[in-house]
Amino acid sequence: MTDSALLPLPDRLAIDPRSPHHVAAVFQQAADIGIRFNGKERVDVEEYCVSEGWIKVPAGKTLDRKGRPLLITLKGSVEVFYKPEAAA
Repeated sequence: MTDSALLPLPDRLAIDPRSPHHVAAVFQQAADIGIRFNGKERVDVEEYCVSEGWIKVPAGKTLDRKGRPLLITLKGSVEVFYKPEAAA
């Protein structure tokens, strides 16, 4: 898939399908999403907001009362991008 065929990444996105900020069309594309937080790429991000400058990540192995990971909010500079596909 070329860069022009990819949907633009939203300002706020969550991986949890129950969230109102979940956009299924973005996840159905072949490309992976990369998130750079304070200059370092993170792979454990559950939700982000670029304009407000925060990400939500799991707090270790702690679970909430419904069995989902307990999330903490980290503030800083957030950049999102599509990861380039590896050449075969």
